[in-house]
Amino acid sequence: MNILQAALGGGAIFPDPETLLDGLTFEVATRTVPGVPYTLADLLAHLSVTQRASLDLAAGRTDTWPEGLDLWPGLADERALDACLTDLRLGLAEAQALAADPSGRARDLLTDLAAHSAYHWGQVALLRRVLGEWPQ
Repeated sequence: MNILQAALGGGAIFPDPETLLDGLTFEVATRTVPGVPYTLADLLAHLSVTQRASLDLAAGRTDTWPEGLDLWPGLADERALDACLTDLRLGLAEAQALAADPSGRARDLLTDLAAHSAYHWGQVALLRRVLGEWPQ
């Protein structure tokens, strides 16, 4: 595993997304924290949509960022959360596979994705702690 793969999927100094998602319920994901403008569900939906758009670019399925993309789509119910978590997990696996031997363009896009994701995974970790819902 190279450092880019570790940065995308957890390892080295980066949190493992599976640990951050362990035992997460819709009730916890949608719980608000005073003074915080988003929920865990909001963060996860944002991570999922930006990850998908970035992977489409890195894999060459598209040449441009999607116009009008809703970057903070929210999640309406438990089914939407489950779909989001599945998409996140599949995207993480795809990102790691692409990062094994990326083209120059893919490397740049995946590096940007890794930095963006690390920022938001850190927010997920913090919110889980604040909510008293840190995975054991």
